[in-house]
Amino acid sequence: MSNVFRFKKSLDAKGFRSQTVVHPETGLNYVYLSHNTDWKEVLTEVSSGFDGRYKGKTWIMEVDNGIAPDLSPSMERIKNQVIADQKVQAPKKTKGRISSSKDPPAKLLQKADAYFDKMWYAEAAELYEEYLNGHEDHYSYEILQKAGDSHYFNSNMERALYWYDILYNRYADEISSENIFKYAHSLKGTGKYSRAKRLMRIYDRRVKKEGMRYAVDDPRTTPKEKALDNILNTEQEYTLRNIATNSEYSDFSPMFYNGDQLVFASAMDSSFFTTRRYKWNNQPYLDLYVAKVNQESQEVKDAIKFSKKINTKYHEASVTFSPDNSTMYFTRNNYGKKLKRDKNGVNNLKIYRSRKVDGAWTEATELPFNSDEFSTGHPALSPDGKKLYFVSDRPGSLGETDIFVVDVFEDGSFSEPRNLGPEINTERKEMFPFITDKKLYFSSNGHIGLGGLDVYEVAYTEEEGFQEVKNMGKPINSKSDDFSYIVHEDTQKGFFASNRRGGQGDDDIYSFSKLMPEELNLNAIEGVVTDLVTGEVMPEALVTLLDENNIKLKEVVSDKDGSFVFEDLDGTTKYTVRTTKEGYSEVVMNAPTGDNEVVNVEVKLEKLEDLIVLEEGIKKIKLNMIFFDFDKSYIRNDAATELNRLVAVMKENPSMVIKIESHTDSRGPAVYNKYLSDRRAKSTRDYIISQGIDPKRIESAIGYGEERLLNGCDGSIRCSSEQHQLNRRSEFIIVNM
Repeated sequence: MSNVFRFKKSLDAKGFRSQTVVHPETGLNYVYLSHNTDWKEVLTEVSSGFDGRYKGKTWIMEVDNGIAPDLSPSMERIKNQVIADQKVQAPKKTKGRISSSKDPPAKLLQKADAYFDKMWYAEAAELYEEYLNGHEDHYSYEILQKAGDSHYFNSNMERALYWYDILYNRYADEISSENIFKYAHSLKGTGKYSRAKRLMRIYDRRVKKEGMRYAVDDPRTTPKEKALDNILNTEQEYTLRNIATNSEYSDFSPMFYNGDQLVFASAMDSSFFTTRRYKWNNQPYLDLYVAKVNQESQEVKDAIKFSKKINTKYHEASVTFSPDNSTMYFTRNNYGKKLKRDKNGVNNLKIYRSRKVDGAWTEATELPFNSDEFSTGHPALSPDGKKLYFVSDRPGSLGETDIFVVDVFEDGSFSEPRNLGPEINTERKEMFPFITDKKLYFSSNGHIGLGGLDVYEVAYTEEEGFQEVKNMGKPINSKSDDFSYIVHEDTQKGFFASNRRGGQGDDDIYSFSKLMPEELNLNAIEGVVTDLVTGEVMPEALVTLLDENNIKLKEVVSDKDGSFVFEDLDGTTKYTVRTTKEGYSEVVMNAPTGDNEVVNVEVKLEKLEDLIVLEEGIKKIKLNMIFFDFDKSYIRNDAATELNRLVAVMKENPSMVIKIESHTDSRGPAVYNKYLSDRRAKSTRDYIISQGIDPKRIESAIGYGEERLLNGCDGSIRCSSEQHQLNRRSEFIIVNM
């Protein structure tokens, strides 16, 4: 293309008045010096122009009424008419059109209207500009509206705003609600949010006057200017990157594939000599491409065309894959041997399905709920592959395009399409759905947004269905079109497309990574210290956190209400909580943490004086059982905890003298049992002395074996391990206070 215009420029510099035209069948560009209404005159010019010496063949291009025929038909536009894969913006300068600057105004307007009716908005916009420039007498309501619409549907919001502003100021009493809506959107699209909010208030009043669609208590009846303020004031932390595979044309509709690949739609002109172009904005037809993705950096590279079985000479876009990547659904023009059109001349869209057989994609077949009379596109499978979401303007739609869903059955058939309803769909456009196991994401220009298409999220559960629709806010959304958002929920990394400024071309794909705040560590141990007998809270108790090796980690004092807490702990870790208070026995508890959760413990302190009891006329220090393992005499951890209580009592009563009696169960020889119990008594004594008690305060430590059983487990009856363990014990008798 650049060669064509360089050649034209060189001819113009030599004094020629050259012009350009696009061949309607091949899409190639040509430079010509003149054109005639009679083909015979063309042959005469060829003969004389080459001094009679030209002997080769001559071909003639016939152009009806000065407008190139529609031999490479356009796909319907996404932003104005239906869906997806025409999500492209008009180039700044229209290419490939015979100049009409010499045409009289009436002829100029006729051509502009013809282009507008065919939805060739880039061409129409240029001609309306030429027709209206310097001619205020041409400022009729219809022409101003079409001038604004031509730019609006190509996302040139600056020029759309220029003409809508004139339309509003000249025809304030006549302007329709639809035009007020587009006027407000063009204001948002140029960053003029204050003015946009005023227009939205006017639009709201008009809608209410003409009949509200929503109930009074619907969240969407919240004043739009307030909702817009909330969006403007909320900006989340994302890292955005324009990916390397973007071209000067449209690149959009990314989709995850095979774990480390990205499939997307692009109009990149990768084969200059064969690429067909469609008239709406003179870009190549869309194809599907696949590229490699670095999972860490999200760098996208090495883009190549997707399967030849899928890409055709017309548009393919908006793809989704089954969980096992063996089935794909995508959007394509409705065509057989040539493009098919409905009764209004519109070429609609359809969803096609292809299956992978022996590693290759098969010929695609269209889905049964397509139609020649309306568009169906933007497929999006649920994570389990059992539901297919899509966009359509079929009968029963609530707006211009709505999101629908069908069930996908095991035999490959489908349920009847169901509209997602007014909670999701508006009177405007909803499109580009993407569903995860947690949320539905989609783009819309009907919900409150920053301008153009915005990305929205809505939480979803099987039990409660769809929740409140929320705008994703900046920087995902902008005053331009933002759409085709996909994300990995676990990493919050993904991709979306936008035609915002600063891109490489038209619509560009951006990678994003949400900057997650450092994950909140909920692992904690909390509890309340109380008196064992009275239940009263115990302030100022010393609570110590120990690791599994009994190393002190943290220490706190219980609050006035007896509460304490240890925060920011490791998950799934063994901890011990030791609580002490003067005059009370020490309490040691195991408190293992879970996975990001709070562990609650109840600490009940017993007064040391309450441990001194009188049993059968004998004073004892009453502890919980001091247990020993079978045939062992070492002090277990649980035994140490109890013995610490005894040590505390003895320290509280410095003149106290005790004697220790140790007992076994009846298993094993009686002589050996007596020997074992004596070892246990002396092991107990040694532990107490190790805790700072004077050896003189322990009168004796004697083992009695199986001579003093607490139950009938003397070997004559069958007993459980637990029953035998009751007999393995130590007792502490107070000799002197």
